Amino acid sequence: MTKYSKIFDSKQTTEESLSPEEAVAAIAVITAIADSSIEEVDAEALATVLWDFEVFEEYSEEEITDIVQRLLEIAQEDGLGALFNTASQALSDDIVLDAYAAGAIVLIDEELEIPQQKQPYLKELQQALDLEDEEAEEIIQEVIAAFEEGENLEFLDDEVEIALVEDYGDEVYESPSENFTVPIPVTAEQGGRIQSQEGVVGFSDDFGTLLRIDYYPIPAEHEEEMEAVGQEEYLQTILVDRYVPQAIFANVPNAEIKYAEYLEDTLAGSYYVLVDMPKGSTISKQENNGAATRLDAYRGLLTFIKGDFLYIVSNQRSFFNGETPGAVEEESKIIKDKILEFVASIRFN
Repeated sequence: MTKYSKIFDSKQTTEESLSPEEAVAAIAVITAIADSSIEEVDAEALATVLWDFEVFEEYSEEEITDIVQRLLEIAQEDGLGALFNTASQALSDDIVLDAYAAGAIVLIDEELEIPQQKQPYLKELQQALDLEDEEAEEIIQEVIAAFEEGENLEFLDDEVEIALVEDYGDEVYESPSENFTVPIPVTAEQGGRIQSQEGVVGFSDDFGTLLRIDYYPIPAEHEEEMEAVGQEEYLQTILVDRYVPQAIFANVPNAEIKYAEYLEDTLAGSYYVLVDMPKGSTISKQENNGAATRLDAYRGLLTFIKGDFLYIVSNQRSFFNGETPGAVEEESKIIKDKILEFVASIRFN
């Protein structure tokens, strides 16, 4: 008998039935309760974590929250063993790895690791789901990498190249399109990483730094649009009506633009916005119930034109340990100045 035998060796049953997707969520719920209590589980926080899973792409966050609430009620009435047995029966072979990932993601701490005291539970979950060690380890590494990369928010496809600064072998990053070079703004000592794909590069580290450059060749029709409406309106449309909704609003439901301005004398005309991103940071924290949730953050974005390319340069400020932001104008200026300092280090070709 082990501490978790009441879950994984239970003969309890329930009259409730689960869909495969609900079974994945059930594993996350069971994991959150296993070393805690039902009362300590935040259904909305857990739903936010699950919302990033591909298996829930057809669900709204509200629908996932309702699923979690229902699963908590089953656990309360029939026990964790009954919930696990029902979930296990509902898991198909093509979704069992997602279930294990849902369990693992709940256990990741602020250091982006599975705490030592949580590893016995995860091992028993692996055995109960009949996964090989190699499969389980691969899933854990993928979950950790997802946190590190902030992949759902930061990059919109799977063709992302990731390099540690210490392995990069150069102090300067050069765009594959050869349109710019920039000194790498993060260090190996602080866990610096470079994430890149066609048209975007991001620099991040373990201390919450995030600097990102998106760049696009300007097509002929955009040149015509800019000539027709003027540079200010064109840049505003690109940033406010196109980029921010796609890259931020689509991933952070409650995000909103707090500040916007056109900088006529900066970079021959540029447009800047500050976006408030509740639970939208690329950095996560571990809750008392074991669930990992993203920190609140502000994101500043500056768009401008250099040569034949449109650039959007952004910087994130995350709020740690209950820290609250200052006045919007003050926060906006601090982040804008950091972006401009970073842009000044870029050499455009």
